Amino acid sequence: MGGKKDLSSLRAIPWVFSWTQTRFLLPSWYGVGTAIQSFLEEEPHENMKLLRYFYYKWPFFKMVISKCEMTLSKVDLQIAAHYVKELSHPEDQERLERVFEQIANEYYLTRDLVLTITGHQRLLDGDPELQRSVQLRNNTIVPLGFLQVSLLKRLRQHKTSAASGVIRSRYSRGELLRGALLTINGIAAGMRNTG
Repeated sequence: MGGKKDLSSLRAIPWVFSWTQTRFLLPSWYGVGTAIQSFLEEEPHENMKLLRYFYYKWPFFKMVISKCEMTLSKVDLQIAAHYVKELSHPEDQERLERVFEQIANEYYLTRDLVLTITGHQRLLDGDPELQRSVQLRNNTIVPLGFLQVSLLKRLRQHKTSAASGVIRSRYSRGELLRGALLTINGIAAGMRNTG
């Protein structure tokens, strides 16, 4: 370990957890659409028929597509964009906007192909109870996302002002940290998974 702090030292649990907190849920669906599209490019009509057949007749494939559909339904690109915009450094903004656009394009491709395979009009149409539950939970955690972003920004500002010796916050670092931790717990509970 030796204090090394780069991507190679990053572990799976915080990596997946952070994608979940920011409402991307990236590790659970990213690349699925590109893989399916690549398969479809060989024989579009026949291969889509095959994928639909697998979905209806092969429990393993149905479970894979259903899990992908469920995680796609929890993605909120508007909240995710808010995290990117508000918490990235100004010098990284343009680069991160391009990365965000790439992620959004993959999301829409994956969502559209999953809907085509399942024959659904909207994500989770095949399980209305889960669909309603996810929608309700998604809506209740939106304010927590905005609050978390605000608290994280204030924590960064507190750290910067503490380093300069001039603290301009009416809240202590501990209070800000406690608030941020509460939003983390609330979002994890609302998502019903941590990653």
